[in-house]
Amino acid sequence: MTPTLLWFRRDLRLQDHAALTAALARGGPVIAVFICDAQVETLGSAPKWRLGQGIAALQKAVADKGNRLILRRGAAIDVIPKLVEETGATAVYWQRSYDPASQARDAEVKAFLSAMGLEAKSFKGHLLFEPWTVQTKLGGFYKVYTPLWKAVRGREVPEPLPAPTRIPGPETYPSSEALGAWGLGRAMQRGAAIVERYARVGADLAQERLAEFTSGALRHYGEGRDIPGEDGTSKLAENLALGEITPAQCWHAGQAELNRGNPGAEIFLKELVWREFAYHLLHHTPQILTRNWKPAWDAFPWSEEASSAKFTAWKTGRTGLEFIDAAMRELYVTGTMHNRGRMIVASYLTKHLMTHWRLGQAWFEDCLIDWDPASNAMGWQWAAGSGPDAAPYFRVFNPETQIEKFDADRRYRKMWIAEGQANPPASALQYFDAIPRSWGLSAQSAYPAPIVSAKEGREIALSFYKTRDF
Repeated sequence: MTPTLLWFRRDLRLQDHAALTAALARGGPVIAVFICDAQVETLGSAPKWRLGQGIAALQKAVADKGNRLILRRGAAIDVIPKLVEETGATAVYWQRSYDPASQARDAEVKAFLSAMGLEAKSFKGHLLFEPWTVQTKLGGFYKVYTPLWKAVRGREVPEPLPAPTRIPGPETYPSSEALGAWGLGRAMQRGAAIVERYARVGADLAQERLAEFTSGALRHYGEGRDIPGEDGTSKLAENLALGEITPAQCWHAGQAELNRGNPGAEIFLKELVWREFAYHLLHHTPQILTRNWKPAWDAFPWSEEASSAKFTAWKTGRTGLEFIDAAMRELYVTGTMHNRGRMIVASYLTKHLMTHWRLGQAWFEDCLIDWDPASNAMGWQWAAGSGPDAAPYFRVFNPETQIEKFDADRRYRKMWIAEGQANPPASALQYFDAIPRSWGLSAQSAYPAPIVSAKEGREIALSFYKTRDF
């Protein structure tokens, strides 16, 4: 049999990989390739660094199966035909992506390869239910989460596919570039050494993380997931974002716990479908990435000044409000942020500080190692009021009452804010090791007074809302 070119993208695993399974079933050698194209080059600092770590783990996993991962840089429309010519491959397989830029790229590649007489085949990607397969009774798409959950919760999810014991390779491999030469972690600078301590890279560690969660924190997930100072969440978003684990693997693990009577299991399944909802909206309303999902917000007078003192204080964790600052520092040290923290910092930026959600979205895109285009966009618009939130747009979270409710023992604040502590923990001090030196901050700096208090910010937001007709 002639070779099959297997194009890896954000699916850095060998388990539950439909394109890999199909390539092996086709027979003949498999040539695995990862392409550093525009989809990679335009990533933010932290997501790009984390992708490099994931590619390295995939290289090792492929080598353990007796094959090699070929690395090439350039546009896929140029790189793939060249590899086909070099290797004699007659089929190219890959897993589908669902963001507009990737879909446009994939459609172009598929059309070009088909015109060459090659088999170009894509397979279901990193979702439980592809967006076009979920419809309302009238044939439309869901704009509210709960009806979508009710529509899919009883659907069958196929059992995850096993990893192969061996991946046959060609007699002669095409040349490969060096991963280090791509410089995927360059923009992270000294922050990479800090974030690396918290990342859990690769499919093997993703499976370990899932097992630890389902056997431990899942039991108290209903209440534990809201307490930022506790280890009460799965943290699987980091691995899901790069396809080191699949939502189907998580779903079946959750279903197994549901059948055992684990009280947190259904909430976990709902969170997996919340991620599906983000991609459902992205597919049907791709403008959610760049424009207000609700057009009535287009004239809202948000500030878009990225150099403003308020935005600078927010992104550097120096607002003077402990919940906001602790969460923003957690982001810089770990590359992630507790989900309640994400909600509160987004609400504070867009409502108390009257700053456009696009600035916050872009900052998260640069800093999150679990960055996901659909979830990031939906989360920001949900918090801002311009997105698919069923609650009233004038809901304004109070960061002071929120932290008293969910961090009563001050564990989260102490974990991330060093100023004022006689013996701050390593996690709080690591913030000053991770940030750019140009910020001029140290643990000895005085903790700032609030730039905009919770009460004042709420009044500002509500006064603007009263003048608008939504």
